[in-house]
Amino acid sequence: MNKHYWNPNFVDLSPMFEPLMHLKEFFENCPFWPEHTDLNKLTLQRNQQILTQSKKQICFVPQSIGNQCVENYESRIYTTGQVQTRAENWHDFFNALVWHLFPRAKSTLNQLHYQAQLFELLNKIKHRCSLRDAATLFDESGVIVVSSDKILIQLLSDFEWKELFWRQRKEVLSSMRFFIFGHGLYEKALNPYVGMTGKGIVFNVKETFFAQTLLNQLHSIDLMLESFLLQTLLSSSDLTPVPLLGYPRWVEDNSSEQYYENKKYFRDRHKSDQVS
Repeated sequence: MNKHYWNPNFVDLSPMFEPLMHLKEFFENCPFWPEHTDLNKLTLQRNQQILTQSKKQICFVPQSIGNQCVENYESRIYTTGQVQTRAENWHDFFNALVWHLFPRAKSTLNQLHYQAQLFELLNKIKHRCSLRDAATLFDESGVIVVSSDKILIQLLSDFEWKELFWRQRKEVLSSMRFFIFGHGLYEKALNPYVGMTGKGIVFNVKETFFAQTLLNQLHSIDLMLESFLLQTLLSSSDLTPVPLLGYPRWVEDNSSEQYYENKKYFRDRHKSDQVS
């Protein structure tokens, strides 16, 4: 899909956009690309207060010109609440939507970035720390896996993809769900391809989780993510690779057993993949 082509019905393209379904009506009424003012109107329309950890109200603004806008992106959000957003850009558009979906987790990631950048600056450290790398990776490519079945969680942890997605297909559909977090992944989902891999955080939940409405599920995940990011995330090794297109029904091709025999995508676990 052309980066500048606006499709107000993008949520209908794939089940991967399910977390955004409750926003569908708002964007169906936008005949042209939503501008930063529209994204701010969405916040008002939903009567939603999105705050940074520094208690600044999130506000979407046009991107500044020059290299400084990239270097100061996270610090500007933390100190002013201003999220620089490029016009007619799917990547930044989805970033704004994730702020609406998971406001506490996004503000926590921003705080981690800001504190890490400040530490690096004060200590004259030229390279990015492992926590900042992990925060960036999850922000771009994160996926949340929730399941009430510990056996399914173990299969995912062990990279037993065929057993998980094919032989336990019924159980996965009833007791395990993927929620895309990374705005980079949402952009890729416009044109999904074999190789799409998320960086997962896995939560074991009670069966009652799946009886909740979608909005309540998203709120519950937001709270769990906030705690995980603050207390557990240290490096990229805390994120597990997840071949997204293996999830049942996310693409038509995975309706056959042969689909899961592609070892380049559904690869076996190696020592380097161990999550510490």
